[in-house]
This record gives sequence, C-alpha cells and structure tokens, in this order.
Amino acid sequence: MTEHLAVDGGTIAYEVTGSGPLIVLAHGMGDSRAAYRAVIPHLVAAGHRVAAVDLRGCGESDADWTDWSRTAVAGDLLAVVRHLGGPAVLVGHSISGGAATIAAAREPSLITAVVELAPFTRKQSVRLGDLRVRRFRQGMLRLLGTGVFGSVPLWRSYLDVASPGVKPADWTDRLARIDALLREPGRMKALQGMGRTTPADAGAQLGNVRSPVLVVMGTLDPDWADPHAEGAAIVDALPSGLGRLEMIEGAGHYPHDQFPDQVVSLMLSFLRSLPSDAARA
Repeated sequence: MTEHLAVDGGTIAYEVTGSGPLIVLAHGMGDSRAAYRAVIPHLVAAGHRVAAVDLRGCGESDADWTDWSRTAVAGDLLAVVRHLGGPAVLVGHSISGGAATIAAAREPSLITAVVELAPFTRKQSVRLGDLRVRRFRQGMLRLLGTGVFGSVPLWRSYLDVASPGVKPADWTDRLARIDALLREPGRMKALQGMGRTTPADAGAQLGNVRSPVLVVMGTLDPDWADPHAEGAAIVDALPSGLGRLEMIEGAGHYPHDQFPDQVVSLMLSFLRSLPSDAARA
C-alpha cells in the first residue's frame, strides 16, 4: 500500500513490506519503486523490513520540485529513514547511488550501510578513447537525446541498450509502465532535471562516509566505457577498507532488474559481513 511523507517542497511516496532490520530502496531517474519488484520479496524472505521509495518527481511522489540534485534526494531519503524509525541500510541505483553516499556522510547514525547499484557518485568526464566503445556511444546519444528533446521513445531506446541480452520476464509490461509514467505531467521534466545535475556533490562526500559500502556494477553498463574502473574509483575514494566492488557479468545499467537473484545474493552476503550491531540495525 502506498504511503506518503511530507518533506520540504512536496510529498514522497513509498511502500513498506515485511518486518525486521530496515532496508530502504531508491531507484534511478525516469523510473519508480517498481524497479525493485523482483528484489523486494527476496529481502523480505530474508527477514528484512523493506521500504521502496519513489524519488521526487517519480512514480507516485509529487512531480513539481525546484531542486533535482543528489543532495536534495539524500534529504528525502533521510526523512523516510527517520520517519520509519531507522537506522537503515540504504540502497541506491544510479543517481540515488550518489544520494545514498551523501545521506551516509551526513547522518552516519541513521545509515548503517550503503549499497550502490551502477552509481553516479563521482564527477564525470569523457575521454576521446571512451567514444570508441560502441555501447557507450549508443547509451550516451540516447541519454543526451532524451535530455534535450524530452523524448519518451528515446528513453525507451536507452533502456533497451542499458539492459543488454537478458531481459526481465515482464519487460514489455515494465516498458509500458515507464512510458505511461513519463507521459504524466511533470515526469519527463523530472528526468531532464535529474539528468542535468552533476554527481560532484556526492563525490565530495565519499571521504566522509563512515558506513560500509558495497558497489555493484554490470560489465556491460553503457553509461561508462569501463564500468569496472568507475566502480573501483568510487571504492578508492572511500576511507580505506570501507568499500567493496562486485561485478555482474553481462549486466548493464540495471543489474537489479536483469539479475535480481545475483544482486540479492551479493547484498545479503555483504550484510552478513557487517558487524553484528550494524547488521541488526
């Protein structure tokens, strides 16, 4: 059942399932909490209370906001954690990976651990050699086109490139749902607004994180010419020994959608490795 939390500037929609230690799931831009539909049942079965959040501008959250930055999203996520009586493990995908970094740095007592899925957590730069990587060119052109023209078909085309090979069983329905959401007033504006933000605010906080961090990248993620190098750079920017990088072979930018069982397995293994007080939080 959808619940709503009033925060500064609007309301955030979320849904809670299960009981036990709290895990909060945050999706990427142009999406909704349905991105975690295949992950949630496994986490609940493992004994967790799971809150899946619609980011500002997305899903069932309010559409009209003035700030789309990772810092603003981090504030929303921290508000949800507080409201649900945290602390929590915070899982963030893409733009929300950066937001999770900021949240953990700002409120270490509220965030016991962070899982970043294909995260945009560092300032980005494109080198000439990157453009020689075909999947990177394909993804970048579709992302740029979506941002400039506000085109739903271009976004759907990007999603196809970003989920190479293996597709979820409900892929057609998922695309139709995303298409319908983005045609609602203000939803494409939210995607464009997030796309214009920079991860620099998240990158500046990496050294201030005190919670353990798991970074999960797909080997075929089109958002980077070298996904492994990006993930390793995030881990290297964290305090020594705090971060761990895991790669999922064949996954694109949505590993939790393409390979939910593997993502859950990595998450639960990571949580089991935490100090007992953090794992129970």
